[in-house]
Amino acid sequence: MGKNPRVGIGCWIFNPAGQVLLGRRLSTHGFGTWAAPGGKLELNEEPADCAARELREETGIIIPSEKFRFVCITNDIYPDAHYITLHYRTDSVTAIPKLMEPAKCAEWRWFSLDNLPSPLLLSAKKFLTAHPRI
Repeated sequence: MGKNPRVGIGCWIFNPAGQVLLGRRLSTHGFGTWAAPGGKLELNEEPADCAARELREETGIIIPSEKFRFVCITNDIYPDAHYITLHYRTDSVTAIPKLMEPAKCAEWRWFSLDNLPSPLLLSAKKFLTAHPRI
């Protein structure tokens, strides 16, 4: 990784019951932790477009970028990486997530904010700590 932070995007999606979608990571970065769908912002890409793209690529769920709203930024310093993460949210998602990248994610599950899995990826933990009742 270079000397500068990268830009990450977190896609926080909630179903009508108010549950959040989280996946258990298999990637080297954050292996075994739970996180929202997301990824790296590509060159010349709008952040909300990245949120929609990452959600589609990882879960098969198609949500137009204009349905995402910006929530916050976290500064996430890991032992192996540094990300500035832009967090976006969309609600009332009724689609069923599919495991589109099985080498990167073991499973997708809906969780109540009162019953979150552990451990959470640092960016997810910071987001949920700052916005416990999002």
